[in-house]
Amino acid sequence: MNLITKKNALLVCFATGHFLFSQIDKKATKETINLYQNLKTISKKNILFGHQHALEYGHGWSNEPNRSDVKSVTGSHPAVVGIDFSDFSGRSKDQIEKAKEVLRKYVIDTYERGGITTVSWHFNNPASEGGFYWKDGISTASMSLIKPGGLYHEQYKEILKTIADFAHSVKAKDGKLSPMIFRPFHEFDGDWFWWGKSHTSREDFIAVWQFTVSYLKDTLGVHNFLYAFSPDNRFNSKEEYLERYPGDNFVDMLGMDDYGDFGRDGKYDLEAGLKKLKIFSDLAIKKKKLAAFTETGLESIPNEKWWTEVLLKTLKSENLQLVYVLVWRNDTLSSTHYYAPFPGQVSEEDFIKFYKDPFTLFQIDLNNIYSKKFKM
Repeated sequence: MNLITKKNALLVCFATGHFLFSQIDKKATKETINLYQNLKTISKKNILFGHQHALEYGHGWSNEPNRSDVKSVTGSHPAVVGIDFSDFSGRSKDQIEKAKEVLRKYVIDTYERGGITTVSWHFNNPASEGGFYWKDGISTASMSLIKPGGLYHEQYKEILKTIADFAHSVKAKDGKLSPMIFRPFHEFDGDWFWWGKSHTSREDFIAVWQFTVSYLKDTLGVHNFLYAFSPDNRFNSKEEYLERYPGDNFVDMLGMDDYGDFGRDGKYDLEAGLKKLKIFSDLAIKKKKLAAFTETGLESIPNEKWWTEVLLKTLKSENLQLVYVLVWRNDTLSSTHYYAPFPGQVSEEDFIKFYKDPFTLFQIDLNNIYSKKFKM
C-alpha cells in the first residue's frame, strides 16, 4: 500500500468511526457507533458504574419515576443501567407485550438522560420446564435443539423476532433508536443455567451464538446492539477464557461475571480476581474490542469499605481498560438481597467516596455519549 492509499484509508476510518476499534455491525446506527468509540475512550482513563434493574425497583420500592437507590445516595443515577429480556419468552403474548412496554420506557429514559443500557437475558428454556436455571430431571439441554437444523430452531427464531421488535421500538424523542449492550448466554462456563458448559458442547454453543448475532443483525435488521461475551470466573488463562469464544466477527465486548473472588460467602481472592480481569482486558486491547466487568458485587455489603478498599483498588490496578463495572440488583422485598447501598446502609459513606473519586463515572458525568461531541 503506497503512502497516498494509506492516507485515504485513514481518512475513511475517521469518517466512518471505525478507527482503532473493531465493531462487528458495519450498518450500526450512528449513535451505536459513537457509543462504541466513546466507551473505548472512557476505558483508557476511567470506568463507568452500573447497577442492574436500577430504575425499575430498589430496596423497599418499585416503579417510581426517576428514582434509583444509587441516585438517592449520590444524587446521580448510575451511568449504566441493567435490564433483562427474561419475560420475552415463556409467557403469553399479552404478558410479553406488557413486559416490552415497561422496559421500553426505561431504555428510552436512560438514553434521553445520557445513560447506557445493558441487557442480560435469563432465557427461559424453550424446550422444557424449569425456567432459565438447570434443574435435574426437568431441564433439557436445549442449545442443540435451537441451533440451525434443531427441533426448536423455528421457535427460537420467533423469540429472536420478539427481541428485534423491541430493539426497533426504543425510539426516543429525537427520533433515534436507543443503543443497547446485549449480553446473551452469560456465565456459560458454569452449570446453573441450561446453556451451561456441562449441558452444551462447545460446537453447539458457538453455533447458537453465531446464529443469534447474524439473525438479529443481518436478517432482522437490528443495528442498535453491541454484543457482549461474558463467562463467569472459571478461567485462569486466555486459552480457557476463549474456549467458547465465537470469533471476532460476533463479539463487540469481552466481559466477566465474578462474585466469588470479591467477597461472596466471606471469601476474598482479589489477586485471582485481578488476574482474570487482566486476562480479558488485555485480550480486548489486542483485539480492538471493548471490555467490561459485566457483573460483580457483595450481597448485603457488610464490608463498610468494600467500595474503595476492595472494588476501586482492584479496578485501578494493572492498567486495566474496562468500560464499566456493574453490580447486581437491589431486591424490593428482601432485607438482605441488595448489591448497591441505599440511604442508611453501612457502606453508604464509602460509596460516596467511590462516587467522588475522579476515576469513576456516573450518569451525571456523561455528556453526549452518543455523539462525536462527547466529553466528560
